[in-house]
Amino acid sequence: MLAFRIALRYIFSKKSTNAINVIARVSMLGMGVGAFALIVVLSVFNGFEGLVLSLYNSFYPDIEIRAAQGKTFEDNATLSGKIVGLDGVEYLSRTLEENAYLEYGGQAQLATVKGVDDRYNDVTTVKQYVRDGQFILHDTGYHYAVAGANIGYSMNMDVATFAEPLRITVPRKGVKTAFAPEDAFNTMAALPAGMFAIQQEFDSKYVFVDLGFARELLGEENQVSAYEIKLKDGTDLLKAKAMIAAAVGKEFTVKTRYEQRAETYRVMQIERWVTTAILGFIILIISFNIIGSLSMLVIEKTRDISILKAMGADPKLITQVYLYNGMLSSIIGALTGLALGYTILFLQLKFHLLKLSGGGGSSFVIDYYPVQLKLMDPVITLAIIVSISLLASYFPARRAGQSAMSFK
Repeated sequence: MLAFRIALRYIFSKKSTNAINVIARVSMLGMGVGAFALIVVLSVFNGFEGLVLSLYNSFYPDIEIRAAQGKTFEDNATLSGKIVGLDGVEYLSRTLEENAYLEYGGQAQLATVKGVDDRYNDVTTVKQYVRDGQFILHDTGYHYAVAGANIGYSMNMDVATFAEPLRITVPRKGVKTAFAPEDAFNTMAALPAGMFAIQQEFDSKYVFVDLGFARELLGEENQVSAYEIKLKDGTDLLKAKAMIAAAVGKEFTVKTRYEQRAETYRVMQIERWVTTAILGFIILIISFNIIGSLSMLVIEKTRDISILKAMGADPKLITQVYLYNGMLSSIIGALTGLALGYTILFLQLKFHLLKLSGGGGSSFVIDYYPVQLKLMDPVITLAIIVSISLLASYFPARRAGQSAMSFK
């Protein structure tokens, strides 16, 4: 294409006015820096998003079933058997949770006690995040507790020697008034066996105990808070949810893992797009250099425009020349920025060059900035830059076309 070839020649040719060269190089550099920043930030967002999702996925089941009304419902063997028999359902775990008051070694704290059955570790991967001790909740004659790391460390729990029990207190069910405080509460003790570290939201909130222990503590003989379900690999999540919802009826709510933390996932997406919009706005400001360099180029190449017009070029062709010039300089800068960005990202993936402050020794699971490369990120980056450069190049290119119309 003639217009493309002329535009390409203009990009690499030396201009008579040095200021045009400087502005043109600055605009190209600006687009490169913008592309570099955008691809790096998007990849870091992807990394943190993937990390957070993996941590949430370790705690939340594929599917959760709760009562539509009330905090608990009666454990029904017929219903649970029906659910397990559905296509795609692999495991079902019964859980019962309640807020409680904890006492250990003179320390006290509020937490959520979650009673789980023996299938819980088949449904979630919490067991893999035990930092100290082990995930054991009962054996012959003893009950154990596994606490979040923040709870355990703040209460100085000893999970190695079982020297002191963890006392757990909850309000007694059905008691509205009591003459003595002890009559209004149930208190039971469990030996601290381990501490898990997933992320602060869980580490500061939950203590796991055996389901039987939780039922005795709460006075709930056959109640559960939820059925938590693990699906077989490759099962369609939404189809499985629809099947389960049809099986349990309207008395229950059925939520996928993402629906259980819908707000968290929504906030992550909003943060990602807001950041992209801010960087896109910065690139838009940088694009004013394109307007300046092209406007000066049109003035410098007035003689060339007249020659092209004399050789038969119409205003449309001349407009295209300058439009391509602006877009090509932006794309070259963007591709350079993308190449540099991906080089840095690959080095970070391989060598973990940039460390997180407070990582390693803290309760966070990694000590470096996570990055994740997605196919759509460079496409989005190039689309933003091409769109902005097209807009910025249009007005100087249109002016060049109008200049051609004035020549006879």
